[in-house]
Amino acid sequence: MALKKTIPAAARKNPVMLELFELDTGSAIALVGHPIHVLMVHFPIAFVIATLGIDVVYWWSGDVFWRRVGLWSAGVTFWTGVAASIVGTGELLLVRGIRLREASWSHAIAAMTLVAITAANWGIRLDYPQSVLPHGLALSALAAAMAGFAGWHGGKLVFDHGIGILVSPKISRTN
Repeated sequence: MALKKTIPAAARKNPVMLELFELDTGSAIALVGHPIHVLMVHFPIAFVIATLGIDVVYWWSGDVFWRRVGLWSAGVTFWTGVAASIVGTGELLLVRGIRLREASWSHAIAAMTLVAITAANWGIRLDYPQSVLPHGLALSALAAAMAGFAGWHGGKLVFDHGIGILVSPKISRTN
């Protein structure tokens, strides 16, 4: 059963927009019909927010236990972000309908920036644990803001453009 797309009247008059609406936007990397990138992004987002909360508790309490928890949380944030980014990059490169949308590139750039921020946040905690306050806290706040920005663009792709909600019929065919 195919997903029926409703094409706005303005797009039907413009051949370029019509072609864009007719492009395949299904997921190329899926597990049992579920797009993997959409499943994976929840982990780095949750850990970004958790790391910020942990840093605030450490700032408030001064207990070094929270500094150690923040180290682990920042590390998990980075590695789950890397994993989600690899799958997301695969989707971007494999599916033409995703590649041609401007919001896809905005989301990709914001997500890569977020991964870089989480790497710096984890690196500070590994090499300079005494610098968690103020540098780690500032990076955690910046990461949370960037996660909101990247997530907004990702949500726009899914909810406004229907990107990645189905498995691509072009990819799932046997050769």
